[in-house]
Amino acid sequence: MNADEVAELIESGLEDADVTITHPRGSHDEDHLAALVVSPAFEGKTLVEQHRMVYDALGDHMTTDIHALEVKTYAPEEYEEYEG
Repeated sequence: MNADEVAELIESGLEDADVTITHPRGSHDEDHLAALVVSPAFEGKTLVEQHRMVYDALGDHMTTDIHALEVKTYAPEEYEEYEG
């Protein structure tokens, strides 16, 4: 599964999600991905809940097509502070 397909799955499973998929530094394995996900659906959720929402959007692909996924999640306001 390529990065664009992973991004599409997350975006379709989360409200107004803005998703960027990359390969983590030092990783040359196509199955190791990093996801930066910004969505208003994360507002008021714990970090564990946010990550669970991303994994739920990916469904069975996490066990069949994606070997490892590094996840960073932010609500829009949190991301603005992070970027600032």
